[in-house]
Amino acid sequence: MLKYNPGAISPERCRTKYSWPGGKKFAFTIFDDPDYQTIARGRAAYDLLGDLGILTTKGIWPGNPAGDPSEWRWTCLDPEYLKWMFELQAKGFELGWHGAGPRTSRRQETLEGLEKFRELFGSYPLTGSQHFDCNENMYWGDQRLTGKLHRGIYNLFTRGTHHNRYSGHLKTSDLWWSDLCRQHMKYVRSFAFKSLNTLAECPFMPYHDPLRPDVNYWYCSSEGAKAATFLQAVTDQALDQLEEEGGACIMYTHFAYGYIEDGRLNPKFRALMERLGKRNGWFVPVGTLLNFLQEQKGQITITTEERRWLERRWLLHKIRFGSA
Repeated sequence: MLKYNPGAISPERCRTKYSWPGGKKFAFTIFDDPDYQTIARGRAAYDLLGDLGILTTKGIWPGNPAGDPSEWRWTCLDPEYLKWMFELQAKGFELGWHGAGPRTSRRQETLEGLEKFRELFGSYPLTGSQHFDCNENMYWGDQRLTGKLHRGIYNLFTRGTHHNRYSGHLKTSDLWWSDLCRQHMKYVRSFAFKSLNTLAECPFMPYHDPLRPDVNYWYCSSEGAKAATFLQAVTDQALDQLEEEGGACIMYTHFAYGYIEDGRLNPKFRALMERLGKRNGWFVPVGTLLNFLQEQKGQITITTEERRWLERRWLLHKIRFGSA
């Protein structure tokens, strides 16, 4: 399952099977990015998950008033959308950070967004993911990778469209906010992989990377950006394997993309989630799962060999599947 031999690394660093709380056999959760997700495009999925007791994480935008008003309807600037966020939080869903707004935010706007998040929901975000269209992303684009070779391959594959675009980690930029991330957020999403067992793909998570120091801890995810790719990844066979391995899955998706068909929730997704809910899984939000993993393994700082192994494998996934 895990083809990794980094040398003098303790087996505990590579462990992918845990005794999950309550005698559960595996862990499963979702981080849902909010792109284009109106209430009509998202409520049905969360109603189903709530009824099944599958608690997950919904990325949100507190709202950047300087952005395009046409996009406010899927941010907390919309009163009805905000009311729905309060309802989700009350049901036990986690609200995560996806930036201050759907478009690039300057430092002050990001700061205001973080403070608004705390004011609305009682604390700063525990978990976050970065939105591709926001240039304040930290260590993003080719900066996700280390060394000229990896970055060169990445830029060749992406035709340089992301080269030097993101500057949230650079103090010289007016988009700099990575120090605020270090102060207020614990976990940020990094690489996505095709396998359902995210923990097998990244046994070190949550991990700190000293080359990207302003993110406290990174976590990986499993690829499922749209309904079609989600359903390709989360099959009964894959869930059987996840359960047998005693692993953990953090699915990355957008509930706005393909989950509603003719005004109704995708029937394949509904049936799959109903079957999943009957399994003996630990269904908790992303932050709860990551906190548990850190309690079990301690605070991990990734090594040079571990980083190289992780980056190479993700780069191959990126080239082959175009994953996040």
